[in-house]
Amino acid sequence: MARRNHSVWLLAAAALLFAATATAQDNCSSARFPAGRSFQRCTALPELGASLYWTHHPVNGTVDVAFRAPQSAGGWVAWGINTQRPGSMVGSSVFIASQDGSGAVSVLTTYLESTAPSLTNNTLKLAVPAGPAAEYSGGAYTIYATVALPGNSTVQNTVWQAGPLSGGQIAPHPTSAANLRSAQKLDFLSGSRSTGAPRMHRRNLREFLE
Repeated sequence: MARRNHSVWLLAAAALLFAATATAQDNCSSARFPAGRSFQRCTALPELGASLYWTHHPVNGTVDVAFRAPQSAGGWVAWGINTQRPGSMVGSSVFIASQDGSGAVSVLTTYLESTAPSLTNNTLKLAVPAGPAAEYSGGAYTIYATVALPGNSTVQNTVWQAGPLSGGQIAPHPTSAANLRSAQKLDFLSGSRSTGAPRMHRRNLREFLE
């Protein structure tokens, strides 16, 4: 009887996992974009309610990306690729979307050289064939970018974040568990992924400037 109950529990758990996965995929695939923008693949990211959409172009090793994450109008979101330190924000080239007091949305393209980066614009360590763009709608930011995959490899260490603005400037993100786990290895060809907590110490969590 105990073994039977255990089997029933396993089947129920598997059914719940399948349902959760299907729901995440449905939410991802049902997303809408402005006319002229469409993407072949998508994945519901495991943290911060974010999703990633992309189209891979093997002929030139580029990928068109749309990163979408919920956030208040007084906050920022970011997505990027880390070619230096897997699972860490340090060493990442990121796109950071935010808006000013008038509601205009802008994208900062910067390289995070340390745990207290300078956030100097246009310092990415990867090629961007076309200028990025961003929009804010329905309580979420969406960042659009075309990236030349580093090393012409479809497998990349991706990162994403969300945090507040202070005085119109990008302020440090929270140190909640979700923020600390917002990294994963993604294959832009197959869509396979693996997650892992960023390798960082709590005392060094000043990821986006003080």
